[in-house]
Amino acid sequence: MYIEMFNGWYFFWLALSAGGIAALYFGLRNKSVKLQKSVLFSLLAFGLLLHFLKVYIPPYSVDEARMLRDSWFVNICGANIALFPFFFWSKNDKVKDYMFYIGVLSGLIALFYPQEPIAKVDQSAEQLDIVRFYYHHWMVLAVPLLMVLFGHHKLSFKRILSAPTGLLLLMLFIMLNQIFQSELGFIPLRDRSNFFGIDYKNTSYIWGPGENDAIGDFLALFTPDFFKTVPVGEFAGQVKYWPWFWMICPVYILVTPLSFLLCLVFERKSLKIGIKGKKKAKV
Repeated sequence: MYIEMFNGWYFFWLALSAGGIAALYFGLRNKSVKLQKSVLFSLLAFGLLLHFLKVYIPPYSVDEARMLRDSWFVNICGANIALFPFFFWSKNDKVKDYMFYIGVLSGLIALFYPQEPIAKVDQSAEQLDIVRFYYHHWMVLAVPLLMVLFGHHKLSFKRILSAPTGLLLLMLFIMLNQIFQSELGFIPLRDRSNFFGIDYKNTSYIWGPGENDAIGDFLALFTPDFFKTVPVGEFAGQVKYWPWFWMICPVYILVTPLSFLLCLVFERKSLKIGIKGKKKAKV
């Protein structure tokens, strides 16, 4: 299964993902709410189970260090896989909004730019992990999307900031995961002899952009210089991204308008009513 941008397998998985969502929508749209929710939750529960079952397939089953390391929730989609089954039953509208916006955005990004499968070119032993990758990222997109399409949750423009705020809180969750992993010996988060070193497991950019990292460098454009340097001490003035803090501005600047556009797709009428209401109030 050779996957690269815009080849046959790339479009196969995109078509299968879209087809799966369409099949679930048309198959469940006239069914009871109980059945709809049961099916959607089952997809999330299976995803969480699959996260742990992956230790029985390559590359995790043949690399104990990676198996122990990646069984934790070490990136945004991985953390969502852990939390979405619980968020699904939440009665908090902001939690559900976060689930929709970040689930749809992160799922779309992963499916349209599948970095991990592309990196597994010619690694035939890891094909099952490619299937797992697509299921997990399809799931975090499909379930929140269908949740809104079926009317189980109603979006609101007034809660748009729940997306960037929730994402930053999720990054704190990931950061704590990585700190515990490092302290317990699962990962060498950074070279202990180098205060500025970032080792691996930085896919969520919590510790700063990597070297020659186009995406990280783009995010850094929205970060104040203050968050890019050591403020005090013997290393004062040297380039050092503040863990997590450096992402605050990029997340709010980029995620907020994207969430607004997603909300606009589903809640155009609500926006028009709100604007008309404000105009009448002014008159």
